[in-house]
Amino acid sequence: MATFQSLPGFREFYPDDQVRRKHLFDLWRRTAHAFGFAEYDAPVLEPLDLYKAKSGEEIEGQLFSFTDKGGREVALRPEMTPTVCRLVGARASALKRPIKWFSIAEFYRYERMQKGRGRCFTQLNADIFGEPGPEAEIELIAMLTQCLTAFGLTEQDFYVRLSDRNLWCYYLAALGLDEPRTRAVLTAVDRHEKYGDEAFQGYTDQFGPIDAEVKAKVLAFLQVKSLAALEATLAPLGSEPITARLADWRKLLGGLQAMGLSRFIEVDLGVVRGLAYYTGFVFEAFDRKGELRALAGGGRYDDLVEKLGGPALPAVGFAIGDMTFALLLEQRGLMPAFAQAADVYCVIGGPAARAAAFADIQTLRATGRRVDYPMKDVGFGKQFKLAADSGAKLALIYGDDEVAKGTVKIRDLNDRAEHEVPRDHVTAVVRDFFTAS
Repeated sequence: MATFQSLPGFREFYPDDQVRRKHLFDLWRRTAHAFGFAEYDAPVLEPLDLYKAKSGEEIEGQLFSFTDKGGREVALRPEMTPTVCRLVGARASALKRPIKWFSIAEFYRYERMQKGRGRCFTQLNADIFGEPGPEAEIELIAMLTQCLTAFGLTEQDFYVRLSDRNLWCYYLAALGLDEPRTRAVLTAVDRHEKYGDEAFQGYTDQFGPIDAEVKAKVLAFLQVKSLAALEATLAPLGSEPITARLADWRKLLGGLQAMGLSRFIEVDLGVVRGLAYYTGFVFEAFDRKGELRALAGGGRYDDLVEKLGGPALPAVGFAIGDMTFALLLEQRGLMPAFAQAADVYCVIGGPAARAAAFADIQTLRATGRRVDYPMKDVGFGKQFKLAADSGAKLALIYGDDEVAKGTVKIRDLNDRAEHEVPRDHVTAVVRDFFTAS
């Protein structure tokens, strides 16, 4: 007989795994609500054209795409940004600005599997629409930081690298590069950290060897690591767009400083993000030890809503993936041990006792208590062992004698103290026990 297994890169979650995963999502969701974001969801299957030329060549080559039974070219979503832009664009005139939305959803990319990345993964996505200034970036970077610190991580564990595609474009224009050459240099910058000098090969293939002086200035710009150094490098150029952009940098970093978040932020112009739609500030979160791939990433994409048929609407967003983030929590010893224990275990005698117990079990479960009991008739000794193994704090004992008297014995499974109460008091006694504990 064939043994079936999950497909390569796809995951299954047994209960012990699922409870840890739910812990991530619960804290992310709580953080998003604290920042005033509203939750949405969307189809997992989208038209293929939604991603073509919108997400960039890298993601386009990783799509799980096919022709459906209606003859439509479709793809499993590899990311959420084009989808949320479509949703917001469809109702933009009726939505109060700024629009602050988030989702926790699953995505699919056919890529090489590696540590912290499979072909199926879950992300928190958070986006702000309708705010053109750096105030939106302040809010989102603050939220991103809290999404990580909520688990006990500190500035010793992670940092956020902040860069700016607009500033790169202004700088390269000041160096005499046209738009196609600027795009090629940005691609090289995006790959330089990983590939070194080989990252410029794409530029060479298109335009011939890059001018040595331009290349030297690009590499020097990559070494800028502070606002002061950024201003010193750009001040001699005297460009009006650069001057205005530096004012945005001061506002952004000033806002984050006022929130007490400067210790998490590093200016790093090596971050430009590979997706085709980014237009301004971009940022990525990394672990301090440098052992993992990026924990999170995002940036501004002011043109995408309009490109997808909606109105012109500024936008900025970020995403955190669950796989790399969970690895970091495990490494730092910050993933709690979860016991999926019952609150109450019912020890039951004969048929009459079972009928009485069932009535109380249903009542207690309706109040939100996790109640378990033996499905088969077994002896009291075995049932008490099952009660101890269940992890419950209380045992309710329904013996035939107690049921005949209209009472129930309640045993504290920690100190084994036991007392008898009228059956109609059981719900209140259980409630009071857990309220006090």
